[in-house]
Amino acid sequence: MAGAERSGGRPAEQEPVVSLVDVLEEDEELENEACAVLGGSDSEKCSYSQGSVKRQALYACSTCTPEGEEPAGICLACSYECHGSHKLFELYTKRNFRCDCGNSKFKNLECKLLPEKGKLNSGNKYNDNFFGLYCICKRPYPDPEDEIPDEMIQCVVCEDWFHGRHLGAIPPESGDFQEMVCQACMKRCSFLWAYAAQLAVPTVTKIITAEDDGVLNVDGTEDQKVIKTENGTNNHESIPEESILEKGKVIREENKTEQVDEPSTSSGSESDLQTVSINEHQNTESHSVCKLQDLRTKKYVKQDTATYWPHNWRNKLCTCSDCMKMYADLEVLFLTDEYDTVLAYENKGKSDQGTDRRDPLMDTLNSMNRVQQVELICEYNDLKTELKDYLRRFADEGTVVKREDIQQFFEEFQSRKRRRLDGMQYYCS
Repeated sequence: MAGAERSGGRPAEQEPVVSLVDVLEEDEELENEACAVLGGSDSEKCSYSQGSVKRQALYACSTCTPEGEEPAGICLACSYECHGSHKLFELYTKRNFRCDCGNSKFKNLECKLLPEKGKLNSGNKYNDNFFGLYCICKRPYPDPEDEIPDEMIQCVVCEDWFHGRHLGAIPPESGDFQEMVCQACMKRCSFLWAYAAQLAVPTVTKIITAEDDGVLNVDGTEDQKVIKTENGTNNHESIPEESILEKGKVIREENKTEQVDEPSTSSGSESDLQTVSINEHQNTESHSVCKLQDLRTKKYVKQDTATYWPHNWRNKLCTCSDCMKMYADLEVLFLTDEYDTVLAYENKGKSDQGTDRRDPLMDTLNSMNRVQQVELICEYNDLKTELKDYLRRFADEGTVVKREDIQQFFEEFQSRKRRRLDGMQYYCS
């Protein structure tokens, strides 16, 4: 409790007591997060032999491929085995990527796990992330010069990471949307605006200038917005603040009705329902009905902002032959793959790691009696205190902790422990 005092009237200045169970629970939570990020990636075998992996955890090595050189990405195993002492950028995940470690982009390094690799991986795609730069501002993350607290959000199309304040629209609460498509990708894949009117999570538009970076404003400017009318033609109208907010209300109401997937309860006759079913089947067979064409006949707005999408929004995209060709031409066929999502990737990692996983430390603790548990907790507290003091020296000096430093710590810790035990005197009564 904050500000609490002990019965003697002295402030409780000691550090809060943490039980071993708390530590184990926190460790399990961190392990689950790690499993989600790594997605079941193999930490011992290079992923090159798997070809272009659908989605995997990737890293870039600024020691081997600094800015100015060709960008390259390495898999989890190579980050450990071939680049353990190098400066790495964590790229989180990338789709359809093949490990570059040791190929022609690495002038002075041969992959220790799989030396025989092709010179280049032509199917890989790269961006500024491979040099530790993100967003339209092309800044590092974390950015030591950026004092504005802001979360980074990954675009599901280009897979770059963006500051929330640089996306043109205030991001909804993190739990309200599943995926984001940035401004540039919305412009390139403009067909998504027709879906956004029906599916996207409503937002309030904002404008950010160089002078007031980080200040959020409702967009009340008289910018020209493109509106699709019922006959499919384009009209240019200025949309004031009230229209934008009203549009958000309309979309909310439409989302409420469209996201309900329950059977119809109308009083139509059985023959009418059968006729509708037959007609829908015939339209599907002939591919004469296109969801996108139908949406384009309705009114929608194009803006220079990112869009935010709910869970399973991809399932509502049209998959007729014309749309599939369009996706292929735009190189976004992955939008129709439910297993491409980061959520599916993370769930796979948790599932793979969680199968028959047992915690040996928790098993050991449960097998002990009360006295042994207390002794183990005391040993843990001693270890925690000494390790914290030991690592603080490295932080104060700004030096890197190496493997031999950790080995030296545990050797000294064991030596001190033996001296304490040897100095104890035992009495029998």
